[in-house]
Amino acid sequence: MAKIAPSILAADFANLERDIHNIEENGGDWVHVDVMDGLFVPNISIGIPVVQALRPVTRLPLDVHLMIQRPIRYVEQFVKAGADWLTIHIEADQPENNLACLDKIRFLGCKAAISLKPGTPAEAAIPYLDKCDMILVMTVEPGFGGQKFMADMMPKLKTLRAMLDERSLKCLLAVDGGVDGITCEICKENGADVLVAGSAYFKAGDRRAFVERFHR
Repeated sequence: MAKIAPSILAADFANLERDIHNIEENGGDWVHVDVMDGLFVPNISIGIPVVQALRPVTRLPLDVHLMIQRPIRYVEQFVKAGADWLTIHIEADQPENNLACLDKIRFLGCKAAISLKPGTPAEAAIPYLDKCDMILVMTVEPGFGGQKFMADMMPKLKTLRAMLDERSLKCLLAVDGGVDGITCEICKENGADVLVAGSAYFKAGDRRAFVERFHR
C-alpha cells in the first residue's frame, strides 16, 4: 500500500483550510506543500508563513518540498513553522552544503529527504543515502502543476529501489509529477512508497475512491 500526499499547489488557495480538511476526510496520508522561489524553478509559490498557518489546522504530516536555491539557509525556519518532512533538491546547492543541510534537518527533529529532477541520474543520490529518510523522484520538470507524467523515469525509480534494498536502508521512495489513478500503478510496481498527486486529486469526482486506489 502506498501513501498518498495530495499537493496543495492544486488546491483553492482562498480555502486552504477547507481543502486540507478534505484531504483528511478522504483518507489522505500527508499534505504536500510545494515551496518555489522563482530562481531554482521558474515559478513562485508559498513560503514559511503559510506552513506556519497550516500547522494548527491539520493532524496530518506536512511534507514540505523545497524547490529553492541553497535550502540550508531556510530549513530551520521551515522546521519551526511545522514541517514534518523537509525535501531539498540535490541540484540546488553544492554536495557539501546538501549533506550539511540534511544533517541539520535531522538534528532539528524533522525527517530529511532529497529530490532528483528528471535529468539527474539515480547514481547522484548515492552520497546522500545514509542521511535520507526519503528520496523523491520527479516525474515532471519541477515548477508547475498539471504536467504530463514522464514514464521514462521508472527505470530510475527501480534503480533507486534496488539501491535502498541492497543497503537495507529504511528510506521511503516517493514520486511527484503527473501522478493519477492510472500512473500510480506503474509507480507502485517500480517501488514507490509515497505518491504525490495534485491536480488529479483535486479534480477527482470521488476523492475518497481516488485515495483508495492509491492504498490498494
